[in-house]
Amino acid sequence: MDNAEIAAKMTEALGKAGGTDKSVKFDFGDDGQVFASGTEATTEDNDADCTISVSKDDFIALAEGNLDPMMAFMSGKLKVAGDMSVAMGLQSIFSNM
Repeated sequence: MDNAEIAAKMTEALGKAGGTDKSVKFDFGDDGQVFASGTEATTEDNDADCTISVSKDDFIALAEGNLDPMMAFMSGKLKVAGDMSVAMGLQSIFSNM
């Protein structure tokens, strides 16, 4: 799955979840990023309220429900910078992906 496909699925999930009032960037390192704000996700590299650093493979596993977010965080597979409450509120978005 490429970043444009991830952004499209995330845009759909954001719409179903009613959007987000804060911005979040998923930083995949050398594989780029996906930025989400309101009800739209893009592949732009914008500043965000919360940046989540995670490999693209682990992100896909999270989105598919095959990786527990708390376990990913505790094991260092997922790192959060900025507003932690934004990261905690992403469950409703992932449940719609």
